[in-house]
Amino acid sequence: MIQIKQVSKLYEGKEAIKNVTLVIQKGSIFGLLGSNGAGKTTLLKMLSGNLIQDAGEVLINGSYVFENREVKNRCFFLPDTPYFLANYSIMQMAGFYSHIYSEWNQERFYQLQEVFPIPVQNKIHKLSKGMQRQVAFWLALSTMPEVLILDEPFDGLDPVMRKNVRQLLIQDVSERDMTILLSSHNLREIEDLADHVGILHRGELVIQKDLNDLKADVHKVQIAFKHKIPHGLYRGIQILNKERRGSVIVCIVKGKESMIKSHFNQFQPEILDILPLTLEEIFIYEMGDIGYVIQNNLV
Repeated sequence: MIQIKQVSKLYEGKEAIKNVTLVIQKGSIFGLLGSNGAGKTTLLKMLSGNLIQDAGEVLINGSYVFENREVKNRCFFLPDTPYFLANYSIMQMAGFYSHIYSEWNQERFYQLQEVFPIPVQNKIHKLSKGMQRQVAFWLALSTMPEVLILDEPFDGLDPVMRKNVRQLLIQDVSERDMTILLSSHNLREIEDLADHVGILHRGELVIQKDLNDLKADVHKVQIAFKHKIPHGLYRGIQILNKERRGSVIVCIVKGKESMIKSHFNQFQPEILDILPLTLEEIFIYEMGDIGYVIQNNLV
């Protein structure tokens, strides 16, 4: 279990993380979303033990992370730009990690070569960005981590390799109860993987929910009337966004589907459709609700 308790962090004189509390259960996949500069990477670095918080507690399985070799031995942090030792080949990096991580599995390292078909004698720094990302996953999964922390993990991977990596991650969660915390601006990837999500904005965790509950709590409503729009149509419900498309009104409404349907049906609409939203759409509207909105400007 990952526990972040009332954590704050000043970074270069600014409060990058503000009193964040977060619990991630063992065997779950948590997607961390947020605006640019929200503090996502800072939070991941504290969780991986690369930074120490200024206030609060960061724990994995009840133990503090910073300067704790035993905890770090069970975790692996894959940053947005993977780091490898200079001029090392894949096999040399594998040997390096085998001396650091006690659960390193050489048999699995060779098995994963079927997924990542790159000659192990190749120098990593000579590989393309996408192939270096493959090597990073190859090495990370061979350490058999209990906790895997990923920052923009799919950047540079082609669609086939993305699917292969997703399958490996899901397999490890299913078979070994591995816990994953991933941060990405590719919300489709998070939607395909995560069971819980959190939204970080200006250092504060503004939303933390089960993904299915989040998607069940925000809806797109298409409604039309034979005559004029009834008085009081929007009263008593939480509208995140609304617009007219000809005779049809499109609303983004927060609340349970049954409540929304009951509210609009009392006005006897000619058309009433309630549609699901993607995670990207939910993110845009939730962020708009706290003032982070799309600007309709052309420069």
